[in-house]
Amino acid sequence: MSYLKFEKALMTNLQDSLPRELLRTNRSGAYSCSTIVDCNTRKYHGLLVVPVPELDDDNHVLLSSLDPTVIQHGAAFNLGLHKYQGDNFSPQGHKYIREFDCDTVPTTVYRVGGVLLKKEVVFQHYEDRILIRYTLMEAHSQTTLQFRPFLAFRSVRQFTHENSVADRSYNEVDNGISTRMYAGYPSLFMQFSKENTFHFEPYWYRGLEYPKEQERGYASNEDLYVPGYFEMNISKGESIVFAASTTESDTSSLKKLFDTEVKSRSPRDNFFHCLINAAHQFHNRSKNDERYILAGYPWFKCRARDQFIALPGLTLSIEEQDYFELVMQTAGKGLREFMEGRPLSVNIYEMEKPDVPLWCVWAIQQYAKEAGKARCLELYGSLLHDIIDYIAADRHPDLRMDDNGLLYADAKGEAITWMNSTNNGKPVVPRTGYIVEFNALWYNALCFVASMEREGGKEKHAKELEVLAERCKEAFVSTFLNEYGYLYDYVDGRMIDWSVRPNMIFAVALDYSPLDQKQRRGVLDVCTRELLTPKGLRSLSPKSGGYNPMYVGPQTQRDLAYHQGTAWPWLGGFYLEACLKLYKQTRLSFVERQLVGYEDEMFNHCLSTLPELFDGNPPFSGRGAISFAMNVAEVLRTLELLEKYKY
Repeated sequence: MSYLKFEKALMTNLQDSLPRELLRTNRSGAYSCSTIVDCNTRKYHGLLVVPVPELDDDNHVLLSSLDPTVIQHGAAFNLGLHKYQGDNFSPQGHKYIREFDCDTVPTTVYRVGGVLLKKEVVFQHYEDRILIRYTLMEAHSQTTLQFRPFLAFRSVRQFTHENSVADRSYNEVDNGISTRMYAGYPSLFMQFSKENTFHFEPYWYRGLEYPKEQERGYASNEDLYVPGYFEMNISKGESIVFAASTTESDTSSLKKLFDTEVKSRSPRDNFFHCLINAAHQFHNRSKNDERYILAGYPWFKCRARDQFIALPGLTLSIEEQDYFELVMQTAGKGLREFMEGRPLSVNIYEMEKPDVPLWCVWAIQQYAKEAGKARCLELYGSLLHDIIDYIAADRHPDLRMDDNGLLYADAKGEAITWMNSTNNGKPVVPRTGYIVEFNALWYNALCFVASMEREGGKEKHAKELEVLAERCKEAFVSTFLNEYGYLYDYVDGRMIDWSVRPNMIFAVALDYSPLDQKQRRGVLDVCTRELLTPKGLRSLSPKSGGYNPMYVGPQTQRDLAYHQGTAWPWLGGFYLEACLKLYKQTRLSFVERQLVGYEDEMFNHCLSTLPELFDGNPPFSGRGAISFAMNVAEVLRTLELLEKYKY
């Protein structure tokens, strides 16, 4: 029995199949994404979406979709599916789907009369090349296939419309054509493993509509250009491989290339394997061999904070220590450049956020647990020393260390924490001053780096850091802990934020906590009572003012809800870590039950991964980016912790 398999009844019911999306990436920035019935519902969807650094920082949709048509006895059956204005779906290829399975590679089986056609899709690793294999499993008479490519050649943030500027010319290449609609773009090579005839019939399909954009309050219509169609005969048992790429393919080796790519795929036959697969999709290897973790698909790039938070879960928790080291090589270089006031030579955004160096220390701390302190000292000892030094000497433009040992962050009217949504240019959650998770991370960093310095024989420095940590601990408790047993979210002079928010969980979850056992239990209890959902912790308690848990509607409306009650799985990871640290084995079954809420998501939204956030009220629908690195990472890290506490 397959894990990710959907039968005909679900596939042919668009209400069930259209909300389910599928993502494939090539681990170097390009991706392929659509719904499981191949009907694009977002402007970000496309069969081949690639970065074009010569143009800008965006990804660009080159090939939007490929519509296959089966011809038997002179009758044509088009297996494509597009949504047009007025809720019209045409052609209705989904009606021919018999089953869909993506345990190893996304596989769709179509039945048209006596014809059984199988379609399998892989994205070649580290190349901008999508491969599709069509196999004729059954046929009682001669069968002809036609393929119509729908071209966009646009940024994922824009739409294309019929125009006279588009270049309609094409070049014949081996078993296919190459074309380029606009200057500045790479050519798109569309080739088959088999000889075929290309019929040049240029046509603009007008008024395609993307319902997901409509939901989000954006423009949602576009026109797509079809240059013509490819045609070939196919015999029973025969396979044909189609390749769309920014470089020419060797058509004689396409079948072999497809097999090789399939062999290197890990199966998605259970919850854990799905998450490993999702983890690998965030990998990004640049042209000059730098390694990054992308924050999420389809629209996020590499962001410093996200990368450090996600790194341990996406690498160490699945025994990929080497990838941790590769990413840290790039990230450490970027962080040093920032601390030294030099321009960044790496493609990492938001390095200037004040908590980024603190999260870097936390990520290295997780590495020390897996690889051992000696290895950690060798690789990152000087970086740890320099980060602490940098912060304590007040060299960060938005951060100072006060006499009480706490860190004071001056937001200057900006959003500087992970709660970064803005409205009319102002933060929706204006956090400034003594910020609770900054200081929990700071105390943890001081204690951890002190233990590492001692390990490296630097006794004097270790002692200094311990004295500072002790001062920080006292001030933390007197500043943040209130008489109701939870922690203020931030304190700025006389301004105290009483909102019950999840940022206090870090003071319980981190290895070194400034709170005693009883205080930690009190904080955890409040989080359990007011913030816990089956999809992680809410960003605000329903009892606090401004609770707005539904992340729906146009951009402005969504921004106001983004951190005002929505639920986040990555926070749930730290919550479950806190549960296990405080209550050990007695909470194992509770943690396992909590993880069921995430496993359910493997079959919804974007298959085998986790979206960015969830509504904070039932039914807790998935929202935002369809695949989010920090969420996948923290669920993987929770699974690893679970194993440790079991044995």
